[in-house]
Amino acid sequence: MSNIRDFHVHLYFDAAKVDEARALAGQIAEKFDVPVGHFHTRPVGPHPRGSVQLTVPTERFGEVASWLSVNRAGLTVFAHASTGDDRRDHTHNVMWFGPSETLDLSIFD
Repeated sequence: MSNIRDFHVHLYFDAAKVDEARALAGQIAEKFDVPVGHFHTRPVGPHPRGSVQLTVPTERFGEVASWLSVNRAGLTVFAHASTGDDRRDHTHNVMWFGPSETLDLSIFD
């Protein structure tokens, strides 16, 4: 088993939902003291649409995941372990809140 450095939580949104994503990211940052990354309004990396990443320490992930399971404001949330094996982290070490989406894994080739 690989060591987990932290977890990445990606909130997915479309242009019409960017305000909801900003509000949810702000709630998570305040409640769990985690940093909020850049808001990408178009697909970036393997992500199929707009997203923002929050980096969650391993010891806080259970709390964050539990809270998101009922407080995701209708947004799709993609979360994955960060072990250093990017392909595996985006294909096997994952969980989805809401409907899962197809990632563009070609960037890992």
